[in-house]
Amino acid sequence: MSTAVAPALPGKVLADLLPASRVRDVALVVGGAALTGLAAQIAVPVPGSPVPVTGQTFAALLVGTTLGAGRGFLSLALYAIAGVAGMPWFAGAGSGSAAPSFGYILGMILASTVVGALARRGADRSVLRTAGAMLLGEAIIYAVGVPYLAVATGMSASAAVAAGLTPFLIGDALKAALAMGLLPSAWKLLKR
Repeated sequence: MSTAVAPALPGKVLADLLPASRVRDVALVVGGAALTGLAAQIAVPVPGSPVPVTGQTFAALLVGTTLGAGRGFLSLALYAIAGVAGMPWFAGAGSGSAAPSFGYILGMILASTVVGALARRGADRSVLRTAGAMLLGEAIIYAVGVPYLAVATGMSASAAVAAGLTPFLIGDALKAALAMGLLPSAWKLLKR
């Protein structure tokens, strides 16, 4: 009888390798929301932008990828609902939906769901596929966040892109690179 972990199977995400139960799923959803809330506290102001650089987007994409589409969606929805209800875990210990950066949080819900669905199809198993999934997730976050920023602040579309997209591209590339190392490595480690 072998004690080796079974090889990573198609149709599975990392969280599926834990023993299945409702308690597991609830703990993963709540844990993903908490991780996103903690990562949002890593916030660095960007001169000329009402949106800070945070670890929040990385956490949201990591949650979606490791938990899968359903649990990723629930986790980020819980994060958003609790924050709107007053939990001070948006960037800079903020809460509520009035912040001009709230659109990014809405985008994270959608992005977490999409990257979770891609991970279930094996997008987190190789460096290149992980890069593609992370970049698509970031694009979804910006596709919702930047227009919301423009509407919330009265900025023009070009000003919103300059304040809510351009300053974040290098950091997002670094976050994608980190995910490209972490996720495929986790699968390789589990195959041993």
